[in-house]
Amino acid sequence: ESCLYYLATKEEQYIPAHKVELISSIYRRYCTFTGKHFPGLTGARELDETMTDEMTDQLFGSCTLCGRCTKHCSIGIDIAYLVRQGRGMLSAMDLVPASLQSTVNAAINSGNNMSIPTEEFTDTLAWLEDELKAEVDDPQASIPLNVPDVNILYTLNPREPKFFPLSITAMAKIFYAAKESWTLSTAMYDVTNYAYFTSNPDEAKTISQRLYDEVLKLKANRCVLAECGHGSRAFRWEGPNYIQKEYPFDVITSVELIAEYIQQGKIKLNKEINKEIVTLHDPCNLVREGGIIDQQRYILKHAASKFTEMTPHGTENFCCGGGGGQLAMSEYNERRMKIAEIKADQIRKTGASVVVTPCHNCVDQLMQIDNKFKLGVQVKTLSEIVADAIVLEK
Repeated sequence: ESCLYYLATKEEQYIPAHKVELISSIYRRYCTFTGKHFPGLTGARELDETMTDEMTDQLFGSCTLCGRCTKHCSIGIDIAYLVRQGRGMLSAMDLVPASLQSTVNAAINSGNNMSIPTEEFTDTLAWLEDELKAEVDDPQASIPLNVPDVNILYTLNPREPKFFPLSITAMAKIFYAAKESWTLSTAMYDVTNYAYFTSNPDEAKTISQRLYDEVLKLKANRCVLAECGHGSRAFRWEGPNYIQKEYPFDVITSVELIAEYIQQGKIKLNKEINKEIVTLHDPCNLVREGGIIDQQRYILKHAASKFTEMTPHGTENFCCGGGGGQLAMSEYNERRMKIAEIKADQIRKTGASVVVTPCHNCVDQLMQIDNKFKLGVQVKTLSEIVADAIVLEK
């Protein structure tokens, strides 16, 4: 009952143990004496087309890699890890769903998962910089590009310059208020790594290596990862394994950085500016898999006058339904929105009019949930609600 898919459908095929059995049955068939010679005795299965079709449907189409099943496993099996291993097998056979693989290909070929040309990116930042100057009433305010020897190299989810530019302005305003030394890179700014979802180690390495190299090239002290759950996990925790190197620089999320700024008095907030009831959606990779639990709550208690939790929340929170690459796989849209009803009920019960989440993948899914289930809520990133509450010193 830890799995969204089982809770939403009550169909046995979605029980996490069934996914484990798919992968372990292949192991028994090809990697044990009994399975090799007497497969029927162990329930071992052949890796044939029927099996790979079932694996694709179960491991890609019926799992958000949220890790809730791992947390509740009575014998301590890391089920999400096994699902990723199964996805890796399918990836090695070129059986990744085409819609998901196309997102990886875009990042490999263009440097970002939305294939945004550099000129379009810089044009967007230019008008956002003008917006920032007007908002803070300072003609010297800027969104710096490719500046070396700074404290922070900041990253973005490409959905920000494409669809959510105000998220960039919000974080720039926070950097401005904190008097931070920072920059963006036009060569590599993409925080996402969809090869984490396809479990292709070579492609995941290529994407991680590019960001690693850019931090070194610009001689930044810190790489700050934008609000993206899987992106923060893929670079911070999986990245050193992909590239087989320890990082000689600090890597943190923007959530941790904003909490630092508040604790150190670098930014001042007036939570009375945000008067609506605010609730928080916990991104799975950031919270359950990444351990960042208290920082966003600390921030919201300083940035919002009325903060209420979902039930359950924290490491027990339900996935929004968009993780694991689900948002990129259009062939599973109907199933994705079926499980989303659980999150819709969670939000509805809070009575909140604003849902905050530090993950753009979650933002997209939550906006679709709001539209489908007529919740009537605003969906905001953490940086946006903090930027709204900032009190600038004259």
